[in-house]
Amino acid sequence: MKKSTLKIGIIGFGAMGKTHAYAIQTLPFFFGKLPFHATIGGVVTRSLQKSQDACATYGIPLALTDEDDLINDPNIDVIDICTPNILHYETAKKALLAGKHVYCEKPLCDTYEKAKELAELAKSRGLVNMTVFNNRHLTAVIRARQLIDEGRLGRILHFDMQYLHNSCIDPDRTVGWKQNSDVCGKGGVLFDLGSHVLDLAVFLCGEVKSISAGSQIAYQTHKTSTGDDWQTNAPEAFYMMLTTKEGAAGMITASKLTSGACDDLRFAIYGERGSLRFSLMQPNYLEFYDATVTDKPQGGTRGYTQIECVGRAPAPGGVFPAPKAPVGWLTGHLMSMERFLEAVYHGTAAAPDFESAAYVQYLMDVALRSDEEGRRLEVQP
Repeated sequence: MKKSTLKIGIIGFGAMGKTHAYAIQTLPFFFGKLPFHATIGGVVTRSLQKSQDACATYGIPLALTDEDDLINDPNIDVIDICTPNILHYETAKKALLAGKHVYCEKPLCDTYEKAKELAELAKSRGLVNMTVFNNRHLTAVIRARQLIDEGRLGRILHFDMQYLHNSCIDPDRTVGWKQNSDVCGKGGVLFDLGSHVLDLAVFLCGEVKSISAGSQIAYQTHKTSTGDDWQTNAPEAFYMMLTTKEGAAGMITASKLTSGACDDLRFAIYGERGSLRFSLMQPNYLEFYDATVTDKPQGGTRGYTQIECVGRAPAPGGVFPAPKAPVGWLTGHLMSMERFLEAVYHGTAAAPDFESAAYVQYLMDVALRSDEEGRRLEVQP
């Protein structure tokens, strides 16, 4: 029997916890009348005061510090995991064993073995599961996938994908947990930004055949919140050359060493019949080049065309503020949350699920080994 009200328990309430809470609470504005009502049933943080503040600020009824209390609450249908990377596995496993549907921030785990176990457990339990690769749900990325599926690019030959931040270029800036391998996992920026780009590479260009990778630490010493020196122990930039099973080759860069960057996710995909370009800093447009158009005389009408993707999301999206209204970073999270909860309501599979996330985790493990061994590695089926 379908439940008309879905209660979500959020574990972790930092930046991403707030983002997920925003998505849940604003779904009716952006998607109109949905067949289900989503509400936040409780929040867990390490500090009772922080949990209580979140509840008071966002109208959440239950403030907790022990995730087990939320996971085992019979009134909670979904566990939403927004904690640091190394904590995902234990929390997700407990939630699945308790019969909860699970929505988990990326990366799913810090190793492929753990991610694979969660994927198999979720499948065996028949529970809806999804990893938050929110950039898949941007309108421009959805349109890019459509154009590729329609054959407008033809056979993909080459791609170049980058996710660039500037958060590690100042050694005096206080280091965060995403730069600490003890908390984020040994992948550092590979797990943080690289997981997003690898997911898009697979989503848009196909499964990977081989990886050659290298990492970079530009600043061996950073500062802690107390002003002490801290030795960098996770990559600040990660570079990968990939080949796909279909014969394409591409470069992927995940870096926090790029001056002038804000949240610069970019990709360019080149095929026999055309190409695509996109930048998250200009999220309303997808650029498309049709190589089948004549280039004579004097160039004909060839050239990149800006496709206005804006708020034209697949139904039931695009209701608010309007299909022609510009989109922003939050759009991907709103679309991701709606797709997941819709799957929970209907009892169908969500995408990208834990199996997809485990594949990305496997690619990251291969990339780390390639970096350590200094050689190209083949990706096993």
